[in-house]
Amino acid sequence: MNLLDSSGWIEYFANGPNAGQFAPVATDTAALLVPTIVLHEVYRWAEREGGESAANRAMLAMQEGSVVPLDADLAIAAARLARRHKLPTAESIIYATAQARGATVWTQDDDSETLPAQAGATDRLVVLRPE
Repeated sequence: MNLLDSSGWIEYFANGPNAGQFAPVATDTAALLVPTIVLHEVYRWAEREGGESAANRAMLAMQEGSVVPLDADLAIAAARLARRHKLPTAESIIYATAQARGATVWTQDDDSETLPAQAGATDRLVVLRPE
């Protein structure tokens, strides 16, 4: 399973320098997890940059993957990760979602550098640097 965070989706939709590396993750919808916090962040960006129509198109594309709602167990796990790794709220929810589902996180976010990324573990991470 893969989880593309907000920075990855924005890079993909904006056709940024790393869009080609995120595209296979974004389009492999059978293996794609989409936390609701990512929908929130990307909608805000897309509406600001391109209006409501662009935001709605982004939401339709993202919801082709498996949308993962924030429930009580996930919220508590995220709070623990936020404290342990000094993460902002959204990043802790994304990371907790990936851990709970055994997914690899795809990101460009520098906040992710504080997370353990161990091959074969459920907390896998691929960080692509913006150019």
